[in-house]
Formats: sequence, structure tokens, C-alpha cells
Amino acid sequence: MSGSVLHLAVELDGDGAHLAAWRRAAHSPDQLITPRRVAQVAAIAENAGFTLITLDDGVLPPGAAPDPVGRIGAVERAAFVAASTSTIGIAPVVPVTYAEPFHVSSQLASLDRISAGRTGWVLTEEERPEAARAWGRPLVAGADARARESRDGIEVARALWDSWEDDAVIRSVATSRYLDRDRLHYTDFTGETYAVKGPAIVPRPPQGQLVVLGRPDRVPAAQLDVALVTGRDLASVATAAAAAGTPRVFAEVEVALDTPEATAAERVADLEQHAEWTDRGRLRHIGPANQLITLLTELSRHVEGVRLHPLVLDEDLSVLSRLVMPDLFERRLAARPLPGTSLRSALGLQRPANRFAAAAAPEDAR
Repeated sequence: MSGSVLHLAVELDGDGAHLAAWRRAAHSPDQLITPRRVAQVAAIAENAGFTLITLDDGVLPPGAAPDPVGRIGAVERAAFVAASTSTIGIAPVVPVTYAEPFHVSSQLASLDRISAGRTGWVLTEEERPEAARAWGRPLVAGADARARESRDGIEVARALWDSWEDDAVIRSVATSRYLDRDRLHYTDFTGETYAVKGPAIVPRPPQGQLVVLGRPDRVPAAQLDVALVTGRDLASVATAAAAAGTPRVFAEVEVALDTPEATAAERVADLEQHAEWTDRGRLRHIGPANQLITLLTELSRHVEGVRLHPLVLDEDLSVLSRLVMPDLFERRLAARPLPGTSLRSALGLQRPANRFAAAAAPEDAR
């Protein structure tokens, strides 16, 4: 790949990528769990020209004493943001380690309708044993078992999104028929731990299939639209991106930027007094905005997008908006999403054909 136009995503969970980020936030702690806060941060990201925002989630709260973090559910936050934005893509994190894929697929299909086709899905896993107790489910132990649940979850969701053909809703007053039952289909999925008959209870999403993002080392690349790849240096990211095998690849990058009040290193050191910045194996930039632009330029030779994880949202998002994004657009290294386009269109992904309609077409021809 040689110098592709980057799509920029940004993670907006909590107050930032550092567990103690709330200590440098510009708002009072009680405002974190409010709709207004979610909408404000999403508006900043949309106005800055980001292609996508992601919203982390899990059944257990992140952090531990003295820095526990509360959060509203990611799907609920995404629904609120969808109503208050118009161009930016929105991808909540929804693990299916314990959640029912039937309900997850319905929630996400509904969200795609609310957002007029701007929804994605970041697939992760519930790794902590406490999550099983919180769900009231038997423990899914081991990486292989969790990967199996993720694979099955994606397969079920994708089949359910196709279980209604695009023209299944006919609304015929003359015949008093709302649906064409011949255009609804059973999914008939049977996995190792559960079975799903279908069809869905929600019509096919506007995008046909939502954009699914995830780690290709956890689920097969064929099930993903966007691979989220990690690596502590550029060479490692490039190697992971080359092996991803997905239509699009995004690099995970944590960022701490110089601000008018303090250098990035000073800000990190201030937070490190309270908690360690957890090493998740991601590429990390600590320094001025112009060096981040250089890094993103280098990454554009290997990936189609980057998901940024700002140290402190209230500090770094402002620098990204003022000093990084405008420069990328001026150099044509990044692209703004256009009004009225779906997330699939913004990422250059085609709207997929419905599997059941495609299967029926040869029979009709015969």
C-alpha cells in the first residue's frame, strides 16, 4: 500500500485512555455520566472531521480504586449520539461472550436505522471471570472458548441482518399485508453452545450489513470489515496490517499531545503519579502535534485508517481538532465523511447483497 487516504477514528469512552484521566478533565466528575457530556464530545469529533467514533463498554466498570470509572452502556450512548449528529460514524463496543447474539443484532440493526446507516460494531471479549457472574452465566474460560463465542456471535448477527430481504416490508393496503412472508428467512444456526432459529425482529439495516471492526487474531478475517491491529512500533504495525486479510485495516494509536499549558511528557507524568498508563501493546505517541502528523503519514503507507486513543479527551481532542486534523485535510492525507453517506460508503465498502435473495435468484432463473 502506498500513501492511502486515512480514515480517522477516535475512542470517546470516559475521560480518556488513561485510567486517571478524570483528574485532568475540564468538567466536574458528576458530568461524565450525562447525555450532555456524550453529545458535546461527539460534536467536537464530528466538527473536527473524524470518520468514526467508538464507545468502549463491558459489563464490568473499567478501572479500580482509586480510579474507578462509571459509564452509560455503549449502545445507549450511541443511540443518543446518533440523534445529535449527522455525518460521523458511531461504533459501540459490544462483546458477545455472554450477551445473546439475537438481542445484540437487533439492537445494532435498530441503531443503524436511528443513525441512517452510520453504525458500526466493535467486537471485543469479556475476559474477566467476574463478567460471567455479572451476567449470571457459566464462565467462558480460555481464549479459544471466547474466540468461539465471538465467531458464532458474528455469524448469527450477520445471518439475522439478512433474514429480512430489503423489500420484505410491502405495506399493501389493497391486500392488508404489511410483510411479504416469502422474503423473511430462518437463519437456522446451530453452534456448540446455542442455536438461533430466526428470523430477526427488526428489518434489514440500511447498510445491509453493519461495519464490523475487531482484532483479526481473535476472529477470522473473513468475518470482519475492519481489522484493528496493534504493535508497539511502526514495523510491528506494518507486519500486522499486511497479514490482516480484511477489506480495511485500522492501526490502534494512543496519543498524548503537547498543549499550551504543558508538554505531553509532563501531562503523562502527572497522571502516572496516580495510576500507570496501561500497556495494551499499541503504538504510542507522546509529543507535539507535528510529530503525530508525521507518524500518521508513515502509517498511511500501511493502513487505511487509524483509531486514536487520546490520553485526556478534554485536552488532546482540542489539539487534534486545531492542529492535526486540518493539516491532514490540507495535505489530502485524510478524508471527511460526506453528509448523507453511510459508514460503509465513507470507508469505501460496498453494500453487500442479501444472502437469501442471492441464493433464491438462480432458482427463480431456472
